[in-house]
Amino acid sequence: MASLSGLASALESYRGRDRLIRVLGYCCQLVGGVLVEQCPARSEVGTRLLVVSTQLSHCRTILRLFDDLAMFVYTKQYGLGAQEEDAFVRWVSVLGNLADQLYYPCEHVAWAADTRVLHVDSSRWWTLSTALWALSLLLGVASPLARGKRRAIEVQMQSEMLSLLSNLADLANAVHWLPRGVLWAGRFPLWLVGLMGTVSSLLNIYQAVRAGGQAEAATSDTA
Repeated sequence: MASLSGLASALESYRGRDRLIRVLGYCCQLVGGVLVEQCPARSEVGTRLLVVSTQLSHCRTILRLFDDLAMFVYTKQYGLGAQEEDAFVRWVSVLGNLADQLYYPCEHVAWAADTRVLHVDSSRWWTLSTALWALSLLLGVASPLARGKRRAIEVQMQSEMLSLLSNLADLANAVHWLPRGVLWAGRFPLWLVGLMGTVSSLLNIYQAVRAGGQAEAATSDTA
């Protein structure tokens, strides 16, 4: 019952709901891709799962229309990262925040073009937003590697490693969605995209649950 209450509580928050939609979408793509490519008898079921995956992805895109302000507040609070001891980590984080901040309006324009609100070429804006996402992920990979050289705290190292694996999985997909000719762009089968996204999503959920547990433990210790 406690786990059910925890899930209900998580779904009341935007971030918790987004995590669940993300993992469900990628799981549908993973299973749907496998059924379409490997099980012809179940291809119809696979196609339906891929449709569900696409709709869930569209849902997240629309919800991100309202993320700009939250990202701006976070970027403003972080500033130039004066609280960071390491200069490399500081500037990697600053550049990552800038890439994230620019990602949202680019995606909004692409979405508006797809819905014919704006009369522009959506493919260019999707490419730009994906490139910014890939850059952010690449910087996210570099940051824990730099921290790992200087931090010996086991819990922190585990968290950084999980973030690294999550970012690498997302980066693999981000490159896949870039225009053909860029590394492995366009070469992933549907199930592999689903697998990478599922791995990343589950790692994010695990980290969120773990962080919540640590916060509760800290509150109990100080009570």
